[in-house]
Amino acid sequence: MKIGEKIRRLRMQHNLTQEELADRCELTKGFISQVERDLTSPSIATLVDILAALGSTLSGFFNDELPEKVVFSKNDVSVKVNEELGSEIHWLIPNAQKNSMEPIMVHLEPGGETLFDEPHDGEEFGYVLKGQIVLHIGSEQLKVRTGESFYFTAKLGHYISNPGKKPASVLWISTPPSF
Repeated sequence: MKIGEKIRRLRMQHNLTQEELADRCELTKGFISQVERDLTSPSIATLVDILAALGSTLSGFFNDELPEKVVFSKNDVSVKVNEELGSEIHWLIPNAQKNSMEPIMVHLEPGGETLFDEPHDGEEFGYVLKGQIVLHIGSEQLKVRTGESFYFTAKLGHYISNPGKKPASVLWISTPPSF
């Protein structure tokens, strides 16, 4: 870890000049400059003073945990195409299988379907964004149209199909992850 670089980032986040930070810590601007360029290292006591002026603590400063990612873009999506079944699954959140739920986008070509999902503990939710699908739960078949949703416990095997002549898209969320 480059302590100086991290101090500089914190200082910039607080819109402070090196001189302003130095004044708050009773240090010289030259010393702050040397610390930020990793030309010198502050003592623990001086580092504590600098961090206090920057609204941080030693434990907070040295905590290298990355902040939790909240917003995901198209670049985060991974896609699996199954040409044989006429389906595409888009995993919207990377590594969602480690989370409590797994949101995916399913695109079905006319006549397409998803793989059969065995019964499991958990719940399934879907919202049809485009087209219409048939939801197969056990021996039951339910039509679900654009703007409609479905929700069920996954005690029976299930999958969706698109018997229509137009493509269909479904936002599907499983808990726990099963895709």
